[in-house]
Amino acid sequence: MASPHDRRSENLTSSARRALNQQMDQATELPPFQMLLDTYAVDVHRFLIASVGREAADDCYQETWVSALRAYPRLRNAANLRGWLLTIAHRKAVDHGRTRQRAAWPTAEPPELPSPDLPVETLANSVWPAVAQLPAKQRQAVALRYALDAGYATIAATMGTTEQAARRNVHEGLKRLRQEYDRD
Repeated sequence: MASPHDRRSENLTSSARRALNQQMDQATELPPFQMLLDTYAVDVHRFLIASVGREAADDCYQETWVSALRAYPRLRNAANLRGWLLTIAHRKAVDHGRTRQRAAWPTAEPPELPSPDLPVETLANSVWPAVAQLPAKQRQAVALRYALDAGYATIAATMGTTEQAARRNVHEGLKRLRQEYDRD
C-alpha cells in the first residue's frame, strides 16, 4: 500500500504532467496544412532534386506531401515542421534509391567525363550527378548541407543521426567528390 507521501508525490506528478501537456498543446498548435505546403515546398523540392535528380524529384516530391498529409493529423509537436518534412523527403529518396537499385539501366555509351577546362556553369552542372553517385548517407548529408544550406543539427535530425555523424557524412562525401574530380 502506498504511503500518504507517495500518493501526494504521485498527485503532483500527474498534475505536473497534465499542465505540461496543456502547455505543449497550446504551444505546438499545428498550422493549416496548406500553409505548411506553401512555406516548405521549395525546400523539399530542392532537397529532392539534389538527392534523387531532377527526373525522379517530382515523383518523390508528390509522395512526400501525400505521406505528410496522411501523418499530419497525428503529429503532436509542431516545433520543427521543416525537419519533419525533410525527414519524410529523405525516406522517400531512400525508397526511390532502393527501387532504382533493383532496376537495370541500359546505356548505349558511357557518359562523358567533364574536363578541367570547362566553364564553371558546366562544371557546376556536373557536380550534382556526381553527388547522386555517393553512398546514400553521404549523398543526403551533402544535399542537405549545400542544396538547402542546412546546419549540421538539422542534417542530424533529418537523417536520424548525431550531429557528429552528420559532419562526418558531409566530410566523407566531399572527400570522395574531390577524389573523383582529381582522378578526372
